Amino acid sequence: MTMKFIRACIIAIGALAWVVPSHAEMVETAPGVTVTKKTFAAPIDEQPFFGFAQKTPEQSQADAAFLASADKLGPRDAVFHAAIERGWANLDRGDFPEAAKRFNQAWLLVPERSPIYQGFAVIAAARFGDLEYAEELFKIALRQPDPRRTLKADYGRLLLKSKRPDEAKTVLEEGVRDAPEFADAWASLGLARLQTGDAAGACAAASEAMKLKLSGKVVSDLVMLKRQAACP
Repeated sequence: MTMKFIRACIIAIGALAWVVPSHAEMVETAPGVTVTKKTFAAPIDEQPFFGFAQKTPEQSQADAAFLASADKLGPRDAVFHAAIERGWANLDRGDFPEAAKRFNQAWLLVPERSPIYQGFAVIAAARFGDLEYAEELFKIALRQPDPRRTLKADYGRLLLKSKRPDEAKTVLEEGVRDAPEFADAWASLGLARLQTGDAAGACAAASEAMKLKLSGKVVSDLVMLKRQAACP
């Protein structure tokens, strides 16, 4: 065996080391629920699951004080829903830092509930641009209890952003059945139909969206959709 051959083998092994993916660390976030451990460039309370940070004694005491205060207010379910709704109200305003803080509070209260994972999925995609992690969290949200009616609409929108219109269309057809009053779902379905060759169906979805309360973002989507689909 020549030295030239040995050097070639070493180079080949080294090249393989670059392409073989390492196993991501998984963390349990609720009984029976594990997610990939990911952190982002933001304060820990603005990241999903507090950025999985090792908390200081002071931070742990603050969490305990929050839970004790919540328990004085009434059943944890009620406090959980209040935190979740505040989180979604902040998302609707585009205030991702404040939304994440409320979702983290909800996670402390009842960590297995679906809306937490949906909320963190939206933040992972919209604020941090991590579509892969967002999809992981959406898939968990689909399995967990007490899902929001807008879950499949939000998940379908992510699939559109990921350039997977066929999958998006399937999910969004369910999304408009779950939340027929949600204009975003109809607009996203219209885009999915258009991108899968169904211009008439896209116009029908746009027409449904126009009957509902529209956000600025939905209005711009509908203008583009109706122009590209040549809607009457």
